[in-house]
Amino acid sequence: MIGKLNHVGVATPSIEASLTIYRDLLGATKIGERFALPEQGVWVCFVDVPNSQIELIEPYGDNSPLKGFLEKNPAGGQHHICFEVPDIIAARDDMVAKGATVLNGGVPRIGAHKAPVIFVHPKNMGGVLVELMETPKGAH
Repeated sequence: MIGKLNHVGVATPSIEASLTIYRDLLGATKIGERFALPEQGVWVCFVDVPNSQIELIEPYGDNSPLKGFLEKNPAGGQHHICFEVPDIIAARDDMVAKGATVLNGGVPRIGAHKAPVIFVHPKNMGGVLVELMETPKGAH
């Protein structure tokens, strides 16, 4: 079921400040535009690396789900990892059948790559929040 690693999500209080790390310290040259996902409560910016992406996420508004994470981790940090799957509904049903808790009541949302996503609770994934994303159609 599991496909390639699509991205590692990194929560940050400031995308602009975090970009200096990836650009100036690590030498990243392919950096996307910052954009809002208000329905998910985040600002997003992708940094391309040769085999994947880093998804920088910053709170968008006072009800952002990142607020609690950043209260515990004020400098930010790894928030989630995202794997591609061929069929998000089949992946969700498989996770539930195996006893995993799929957040948001199991209802897929449209993620930053404009593809359906679900999140599997860290308690079922060795302490890691895992995003499963239906393999996007076209370039991403």
